[in-house]
Amino acid sequence: ETALLVDAQNTSAHSKQWIALVVGHELAHQWFGNLVTMEWWTHLWLNEGYASFVEFLCVNYLFPEYDIWKQFVNDSYIRALELDSLKNSHPIEVPVGNPSEIDEIFDDISYNKGASVIRMLHHYIGDEDFRKGMHIYLTKHQYKNTFTEDLWEALEEASKKPVGEVMSTWTKQKGFPEVTVASKPAPGGVTLTLTQSKFTTDGSPPSEDYLWMIPISISTSKNPGKEVASVVLKEPSAELFVPGVSESDWIKINPGTIGFYRTRYPTEMLEKFVPAIRNQTLPPLDRLGLIDDLFAMVKAGHTSTVEVLKFLRAFEDETNYNVWCSINNILSRLSQLLGSTEYREGYENYQKALLGKVYSRLGWNSQPGETHLDTLLRSLILGRMALLNDPNTIAEARTRLERHVSGKEVLPADLRSACYKTVLRAGGQQEFDTLLKLYRSTDLHEEKDRISRSLGSANSIELLNEVLNFAMSDEVRLQDKVFVIISVSLHAKGRDLAWEFFKTQWVTIKEQFSGFLLTRLVKYLTENFTTQERLRGVERFFQEHSAPGAERTVQQSVETIEMNIKWLERDGAAIRKYLS
Repeated sequence: ETALLVDAQNTSAHSKQWIALVVGHELAHQWFGNLVTMEWWTHLWLNEGYASFVEFLCVNYLFPEYDIWKQFVNDSYIRALELDSLKNSHPIEVPVGNPSEIDEIFDDISYNKGASVIRMLHHYIGDEDFRKGMHIYLTKHQYKNTFTEDLWEALEEASKKPVGEVMSTWTKQKGFPEVTVASKPAPGGVTLTLTQSKFTTDGSPPSEDYLWMIPISISTSKNPGKEVASVVLKEPSAELFVPGVSESDWIKINPGTIGFYRTRYPTEMLEKFVPAIRNQTLPPLDRLGLIDDLFAMVKAGHTSTVEVLKFLRAFEDETNYNVWCSINNILSRLSQLLGSTEYREGYENYQKALLGKVYSRLGWNSQPGETHLDTLLRSLILGRMALLNDPNTIAEARTRLERHVSGKEVLPADLRSACYKTVLRAGGQQEFDTLLKLYRSTDLHEEKDRISRSLGSANSIELLNEVLNFAMSDEVRLQDKVFVIISVSLHAKGRDLAWEFFKTQWVTIKEQFSGFLLTRLVKYLTENFTTQERLRGVERFFQEHSAPGAERTVQQSVETIEMNIKWLERDGAAIRKYLS
């Protein structure tokens, strides 16, 4: 019911938006899945990728104030890039030979990469031809089963473009390209050299040759909102002339962050963006895409973590919710990496300085005429501050929770999660008992979820153990238990605790959880480890204990831990020096 029902007083703006997307997704299956059904599980993405794309179309039409297509980049596109950069990813079209493999492909590749390549295709052929092609596809194949090729055929008929040739490079091979850019002056403009190679999350060279047909577009500081050049990159490398650009102008590859690839800029091109980030003349999705691509290069070892920490300072005056979402993802990822280091406190101070202006501007109270996105941004920033031991945030959260509990003033739903986490992190048994009492007294399930997923913020080993035991009790519904356990694992003090709990409870966990619940639990409880000892422990446990349907997730987690270890070894000393 948390994905279907809205309560006027107790449903947060984020939950309302989530409900709209879920309803849109499930309604889309009336066409993609029911009217036309995939021929076999290999083509699952025709159901799920399309429904994941259409849900955003629906919500954008009904609630334009949500600016939902910009949110797509954080919610779907980036999640797909992160998973698909692992060696243990899989193609969108993946052969399925036994039932246990079916659960494994209901993942960010089938849903979010599927939706992302459809968005890229929509841009490549244009809205009118896309609509025409989809009409041909649904009409011709209604009440029948289809292959991916049937979709390409219909869109090719409508657009007269080589859709099948281009798109098969995106659905039949795993991964995605990194486009490396070089620039040199030319008469009347500049010449760009664009080189493609497979991007891997740890920066290692791919084990085989990959080549994509990449629709590439370009914008410049002369007209930031307009594409001034485009090309389909079919070869490993090609040149593209961009007219009317001087050496001082910035040049943005992939404006709107639509193409499903990473862009790697040389330092001199990257530095030209800084003034446009500060004065926000670079459009929001380009600011977002730029910082996310740079962070991917950091993880891959192509540039230093310190460089991204310095670059983020250009965003201190940022006002856009979607850009802050991307920054928050980066800060969260670094928090997991640095959470057990001795310079954790220095990193907390860095975050407080970065967030200072936006925190002061938004405050805790909504203002007249505030937009939906302002409401979401306040929740996001307060949720980040909840983790940073800020005295002013703690004092305000305590006052507001006290008034809420005593019945003097209802705490707005959008502030509750941040408030609960802040108070619990700064408190002890008394605050924990207060939240448990709130949990037991509410009959609204969204509120139960909000409270139970905040419990992992408790700051003592004893309380975190209580949370784990509470998660497995009859007080928490089966489908919610996983998320309460995960909340503990995301706390630096709870990471080892949650893993040990998982191992001791394995028999019960294996009996109770399957499908995405089990894979999600395995992923979040293991992928943030940063030591060889934990890496060996994870490998050994799953060698001795089979986890049907989660085998690929285990491999992905092992790969991510290996990357974390290399990352800290490579950049740890420089990060410590910078933060001190």
